Amino acid sequence: MASLLQPAFPFVRVTIDTRGITPVAQRSPGVVAIVGLGDNASAAPVNTPVAVTDHDSVLTNFAGPAGASTPLSRSLDLVLAQDPRPDKVYGVRTNSGKDYSAALTGLEAADDVTFVGLAEEYSVGKAATANADATDLMALRAHVKLMSDAGQKRMGIAAIDPSIARTPTYVTTVLAAGAYGKLTSDDGRMILIAARGATTDPTNPAATADAASAALGVIAGYSPSTSLVLKQVRGFTMPVASQYAPAEIAALAESGVIPLIDPALKPGTGIYFGDGGTLSSDAARNYVDIVRVLDDIEFRLRAGLIGAIGDNRITKAGLTAVRIRTEGILGPLQQAAVIDEYSVVIPLLRILAQPEASRSAADAAQVATARSTRSVEVLVSITYGPAVHRLNLTLAPRF
Repeated sequence: MASLLQPAFPFVRVTIDTRGITPVAQRSPGVVAIVGLGDNASAAPVNTPVAVTDHDSVLTNFAGPAGASTPLSRSLDLVLAQDPRPDKVYGVRTNSGKDYSAALTGLEAADDVTFVGLAEEYSVGKAATANADATDLMALRAHVKLMSDAGQKRMGIAAIDPSIARTPTYVTTVLAAGAYGKLTSDDGRMILIAARGATTDPTNPAATADAASAALGVIAGYSPSTSLVLKQVRGFTMPVASQYAPAEIAALAESGVIPLIDPALKPGTGIYFGDGGTLSSDAARNYVDIVRVLDDIEFRLRAGLIGAIGDNRITKAGLTAVRIRTEGILGPLQQAAVIDEYSVVIPLLRILAQPEASRSAADAAQVATARSTRSVEVLVSITYGPAVHRLNLTLAPRF
């Protein structure tokens, strides 16, 4: 017999909805991977990212027999010597040769990596062809561009060979189209360091230091919006005779290269970034912090808005929720002074806010198209206030 009453028991029924506490994906902006030659006796397998935390773990995974140093172990030690240091550091050992393409391919699945360098590699190499992979630093350039285009934003770093001697045409020679200038791209994915004479042993000229790896450790240790100018790089020295003259510093910086300098205005002796540029042909991406901030905000927006996909509807209420969610991502960045201002505009929301009877034919067509394609356009505008890099003072003495 059918029930005549709805039973009161169990009196209170609770359904738990955990959608409000679903975690948002996080990505550390300072994760470094160094690819380089280890030793066949190394514990780490080839072409496999292995995290290291200190000198002992570097030796355990990448040293040669009896703890002998290798290019990869020396570069990783320089990364870990920086203060502040990166959030995480990977080493990737190549085979007995310089098969960087295979090692970089093995790094593709490590989706937390934001910076990549090649240990003690100064050869520019060749671009990929139909029959051969890219080589040396050109392989690094191809890797960071490939991964960035695929949504995993990365930056690569390289250094001009520190053993190249000073000449009257030093800057134009090293940046020629057939030299390090080949690393230039339109998206600012490559950083080029200049540290002539960099060494870990001033008494041994052959003991050149991997300034690129050291610099990479510094960059990754700071937040994305931090300017690199006059941040200290540790772990090596540059003999005075090899350091850059003022004209060379200016010429390198104008070309997007970051010269490492020992400025007289800084007390004591130390190596510092002389500028903060990228090897970019696009003036909109000509500073490292700009590229990093845009990468970071892009990831935050994608991770924060993924929850709207498949749930929020193309209605006034649904798109209002999308706008509020977007503002909730950008608001903390404004409070932290990463960005100065922002605005979120959803053109379709303006139309949906009007009564249906008062919409124009064009407005109605936009709504119909959006609902049929299930695609909505959101325009996000941010105002970025970068750090001061140069002050122009006027000194006016009077009697």
